[in-house]
Amino acid sequence: MDVFNHLATGFGVAFLPLNLLLVLLGCFIGTLIGSLPGIGPINGVAILLPLAYALGLPPESALILLAGVYYGAEYGGRISSILLNVPGDAGAIMTTLDGYPLSRKGEGGRALALSAISSFTGSMGALLLMVVCAPVLSQFAVKFGPSEYVWLMIFAFTCLATMVGSRPVKTLVGVLIGLVLATVGVDSGSGVLRFTMGIPNFFDGVDFLVVVIGMFAISEIFVLLESWARNDLGVSPLGKSFVTVADLLAVKWVVFRSTIMGFLIGVLPGTGASIASAVAYGTEKRFAEDENEHFGEGDIRGLAAPEAANNASAVGAMVPMLTLGIPGSGTTAILLGALMMFNITPGPLLFEQRPDIAWGLIASMFVGNIALLVMNLPMIGIFVRLLSIRQAYLVPVIAMLTFVGIYSIHGDSFDLFFMVLLGVVGFLLRKLHFSLAPVILGLVLGEVLEVNLRRALSISGGDWSILLDGPITYVMAAATVVAVIAPSLMRSIKMRKLLAKANEVED
Repeated sequence: MDVFNHLATGFGVAFLPLNLLLVLLGCFIGTLIGSLPGIGPINGVAILLPLAYALGLPPESALILLAGVYYGAEYGGRISSILLNVPGDAGAIMTTLDGYPLSRKGEGGRALALSAISSFTGSMGALLLMVVCAPVLSQFAVKFGPSEYVWLMIFAFTCLATMVGSRPVKTLVGVLIGLVLATVGVDSGSGVLRFTMGIPNFFDGVDFLVVVIGMFAISEIFVLLESWARNDLGVSPLGKSFVTVADLLAVKWVVFRSTIMGFLIGVLPGTGASIASAVAYGTEKRFAEDENEHFGEGDIRGLAAPEAANNASAVGAMVPMLTLGIPGSGTTAILLGALMMFNITPGPLLFEQRPDIAWGLIASMFVGNIALLVMNLPMIGIFVRLLSIRQAYLVPVIAMLTFVGIYSIHGDSFDLFFMVLLGVVGFLLRKLHFSLAPVILGLVLGEVLEVNLRRALSISGGDWSILLDGPITYVMAAATVVAVIAPSLMRSIKMRKLLAKANEVED
């Protein structure tokens, strides 16, 4: 009953007129920021942080505003991903795989509606888990050491292996390209420069957003220019702007599984929405009963899974920040800094000493997610109208947004030239029928894998047996083995059933 009493206190804070206005404003601004290529939630929150402080808002009100921008941006990243094949942020990469093919089929409205509902369900489910399980999960997250993170990354790579099931070799090559990009920069262990070619801009490594925007947005511009050269540019069909009950029933268990998966991964510090959406997509694709025949071609399960996991992960990342004072993602690290600015120390005592802030924030997230659904569903028709713009006019707009977004990160023109180069590489890979998602995820997962593998071996003095030290590592290793062999077993069982039916027909 204490939880309900605390939550009631939180809703009392969230429903104050000022806080209600701020959460609505934050959700609206976040949606706009998320839909712009290259900006993403981390930059959106960072931009508004000084403003929230300068306005002299109370700590709980400032945090509610910034949190609204956070999950609003996670929510808005789907718009450009589905309609333009340009991910608004890292977590929206997986959304492009099936969301964009749906919009090309004239089902952009259906894709946006399904994405909105999946995101809402994932967020609300994760919030309920957060309210009930936050203290227990925070203690579980602390037990995740370098060895456990290594196994988590291996599991993610295992799920990734079937992302493009019909082209496993090309998927592997894409992952290797991403891993090579992840090794560029100063070696964290020895201080040696790796693959920098003497260019100072590479000393800090390859910027993730530059790679994402270059590979997706710029390569998409080249694809559209190629169509223009063939006099092949036209207007995409608008299609339906609603989702049917049959669609919702088809993805109900997909959303349920992805919500739990995304929330648990989000709770682990240092992971994030990109890893959660990749694992959810790969898992659903690998265990699909119809052997994944439509994944990557506009399958609604391939859209619902990363969207639910993406938003559930955003909620999960708040758990270690509030309960332990450990940021679960880059964006929550900025929110942690916001608490410090107001002389508030996050951690276990936050819920006892300042329940108005902790529970007010949690309650505002319930309000914000309902507001996002109410705001965005009626606007789907407006978003889909983007497809009615002739692509000859749309290309310059996409180019402008990408260049402005990338230049605003570091203010360095080198990033623009490198982005264009990556766009050319991405365009060539697309012409050779490579999927770009494995490249990006190889970059993300490779960096986390290397850092944690180094830490594990440093702790053990080079003894590899540390990777199987403790019950959690055994569970993670077993899950990886199951993920490898289960699809083969399922196909074998299905084949036996088909043979048995064939024998019955002959008899």
